[in-house]
This record gives sequence, C-alpha cells and structure tokens, in this order.
Amino acid sequence: MTPLYDRDGWIWQDGEWCAWRDAKVHVFTHTLHYGMGCFEGVRAYDGPSGTHLFRTAEHTRRLAESAHSLDMPLPFSEAELVDAQRQCLAKNKLSNAYLKPTVFFGAEGLGLRAQGLTTHVMVAAWDLGPYISPQAATHGLRALTSSWARHHVNISLCRAKTNGHYVNSMLALNTALKAGFDETIMLDPEGYVAEASAANVFLLRDGVLHTPEVTSCLQGITRDSVIQLAQQVLGIEVRERRMTRDELYTADEAFLTGTAAEILPLRELDGRRIGGRAGGPPVNEPISQASVTAQLQRLYRQAVRGELDDFRHWLTPA
Repeated sequence: MTPLYDRDGWIWQDGEWCAWRDAKVHVFTHTLHYGMGCFEGVRAYDGPSGTHLFRTAEHTRRLAESAHSLDMPLPFSEAELVDAQRQCLAKNKLSNAYLKPTVFFGAEGLGLRAQGLTTHVMVAAWDLGPYISPQAATHGLRALTSSWARHHVNISLCRAKTNGHYVNSMLALNTALKAGFDETIMLDPEGYVAEASAANVFLLRDGVLHTPEVTSCLQGITRDSVIQLAQQVLGIEVRERRMTRDELYTADEAFLTGTAAEILPLRELDGRRIGGRAGGPPVNEPISQASVTAQLQRLYRQAVRGELDDFRHWLTPA
C-alpha cells in the first residue's frame, strides 16, 4: 500500500493549496505533543446525478462545535470549510472519496496553558478504497468487550471529535485485534455499552431498534442517518437508552455505524453468536438479505448516492 505521505494531489491548508508531498508541519506542533485538536471524517459518493458530499453540513457543524468546546478559535466559517471540501474533490479529480478536515494548534510554544498559539485548519481528500473486507459487510464482525472504559462525561468532551480521544479507542481495538477479533465493544465507566472503537452500536430485539443514549459515546452522523431511515422508511421504532452487554448477546441482530464503516453487521460478541437465540445464520453464512441490517445497508447505499428523494437534502454537490 502506498504511504499516505507519498501521493500526488493537493491539500487545502489554511486557505491555500499545497502540493500533497509538501504538506508538512513542524515537530513542535502543539497538537502533536498534547493531542488538543479535532477532526471529521466525511464521505463523497458518485451517484446518478454526479458526485456529492454526504451530510457535510452536519460534519462541518460538529467540527466547529468541537473546536469551540476545546476553546480553539476557528479562523474559517463553516461555509468556507464546506467550500474547501468541495474544491478538494474537484482539484484532486475525485468522485468517491474520504475527506478529513482537521483543526490543530501550531508550533509557537509548548505547555498546557496553550497560549499564543495559531489555530490551523487543513482538508485532505483521497480514495479510501474498501474500508473493510466485503465479507465483513455481509457476514459480520467478531467483537470482544474491552477492558478499557469509554470516556465519562465529566472527564472529557464526549460530543467533541477530538484527536486525543482516539488513544483510548486504539488501546481497546488493538487489544481485540491481538486476541484474534475484528472489533471491540467499549463500555462506559458504569458498565453500560457505549460504542465500538470508532462506530456507534445498534441492536434489534422483537422488531425494535435500540442504541445507547448519547452520553459517553459520540453523537454519530451515520447513527442519526440510520435512525431516520429506520423510522421514516422502514417504520421501525428506535429507542435511545442505556444498554448492557448481555442485551447484545441475546439480540436478534446487531450492527455498527460510522462514516468510514457505513453499516457493518455484528455477528459475534465475546464468543456468543448474535441472533443464535433467534435462529440466526450459521457462522460461515452471510446475513439474511431480509434482515433489518441488510435492509438498512441497502437504504443507506441509496441515500448516499442520491437515490432517495426524501433524503436528497443530505447531499452537497461537489
């Protein structure tokens, strides 16, 4: 795989265009040392009416809110940042892409007081390729409940998508990967299900979708998209509440949602086959195309490509 630093293309950096290989920061960049920064992951999709950014207004608003919560002055408006994302696709000649707007502090000084620092903003876009194997999207993931707890609302900014938060996610995910699993499920400090390493969690039980309330987990934009599709198109009730890990064990279905992951079935947690109680598919067979998970996967693919008229307001033309 080609290293990310060794590519052709252009990156938007502080309002200017920089050749991809020339996009550099100093080793004393404050965010590198202390993790104070925020970012978004945004997707662009090619559809019947051209290339569109998916829910970029919502992503950009969350970026601005994350910066505000961190007390990082943002030198660009949300409209300017959306326009930079649109231009980034055009300048790099991309139709299907992953974009990463990022806000970080400069190298004027170090220290926890974070005084006299310049706020920098960059937007990069590239072809992400398959985020995970096609088999995982059809057969589902095997997950392990993590011993690493997710953040508490009085410890960190749970609604902000901050750089430093993902150390916690990496510790949890890498523990699961080393044990032979695909993903991890993280609990909050009180032992309730929070989220996966970088995705929200849903379960289906007796025709009702359940997902953790937004406290220690991120208020995911794909999560919100799935809730709206389930309610408005499939007519499924969605309840946002506290959930325990054994509810996942005994769920009829379970899946994860995220911008990069989109919608991924969760087949197994801690050695328990999800859906086994309800006669779910054998371990080596794909999930049923009649399942709610598969239906939502299809609806989501249609929505991001602009094929659902009621949800075209989610799209921003590139």
